[in-house]
Amino acid sequence: MTPGFHREDLDRLEAAGRLRALTPRAGIDFASNDYLGLASDPRLRDAVTHALARGVSVGSGGSRLLRGNDPEIAALEADAAQMFGAEACLHFATGFAANVALLATLPQPGDVIVHDAMIHASMHDGLRLARAPSVAAGHNDAQAVDDAIRTWRADGGTGTPWIAFETLYSMDGDRAPVADLAAVAARHDAMLLVDEAHATGVWGANGRGLAEALEGAENVVALHTCGKALGCQGALVTGPRALIDFLINRARPFIFSTAPSPLLASAVRTALRIVRDEPERRTRLHALIAHAEAVLGPHGVTVTGTQVMPLMIGEDKATMARAAALQAGGFDVRGIRPPTVAPGTARLRIALTLNVTPDDIDALAEALA
Repeated sequence: MTPGFHREDLDRLEAAGRLRALTPRAGIDFASNDYLGLASDPRLRDAVTHALARGVSVGSGGSRLLRGNDPEIAALEADAAQMFGAEACLHFATGFAANVALLATLPQPGDVIVHDAMIHASMHDGLRLARAPSVAAGHNDAQAVDDAIRTWRADGGTGTPWIAFETLYSMDGDRAPVADLAAVAARHDAMLLVDEAHATGVWGANGRGLAEALEGAENVVALHTCGKALGCQGALVTGPRALIDFLINRARPFIFSTAPSPLLASAVRTALRIVRDEPERRTRLHALIAHAEAVLGPHGVTVTGTQVMPLMIGEDKATMARAAALQAGGFDVRGIRPPTVAPGTARLRIALTLNVTPDDIDALAEALA
């Protein structure tokens, strides 16, 4: 028998307009993170087919420290380290597991973690397991990060500060003050934990993200997800060799997880080559962003300068009703409610990808009107 608490909690969620359910994908894609349209690119399918023909296995057979260290995964890590300009790279099965591992493993007792208040949920879960205390700083406020570290030092803190932030925030679409945060880190001999999940492939001169100028530095560890602009699955953590080796030896989400499929590693390698060799994909996406700002902005959509554009509504049920109306009209636009966002800030999240055309954006503008 289902315990009463669980049913009652579901009833409370439904009454508040926050009950979630799995629904099939349908309509024009304004919801996914497949920013470069690579998830269905035939070259990724061909990479998997060719890998199978070479005898690459479907499953890894175990954790990386047992028999799961397939050559395809090692080759992906080498390619990624070279592309992102880092000394070393480690492949995780998911971005969530990677973020949990970084926060739970790298900061040590005596250190402090100062994080942006709006970092990913996976980072917050990593903070719960961390061995160092954490302090939330105001969103995109480099001065607040600086002040938090100074306060910690004044109170006797002697370890290493770790600054955790995203370069592009997935629900608001705004960018972090990367250069300012790097300057704060330099002043305080701090480490930077940089989540490039929504910037990898889309931003930076070479698609390496909004913090590409920092990669390769001794105080930078970056996360690049494979399941968004790269169109695959998993995550790549790049950084100094000593820290990557430390994760291999100490990060429980890595040590005790079955290694990702070697077939997916071959697909990610292909996606990295496409991102590197086809800058026109970014150019096309940036043109779509500019078009969307011009035609969606007048209808209340927040102009962010990125591929994530929220339409703020506020009330949960009204948000979901608006989303349902758009879905009925053939547009896959999803409502975002607490706890993903703060209470009172429910919104429609409009994501722009190469899966849509300017005509599709114009049609969405008409539907919003």
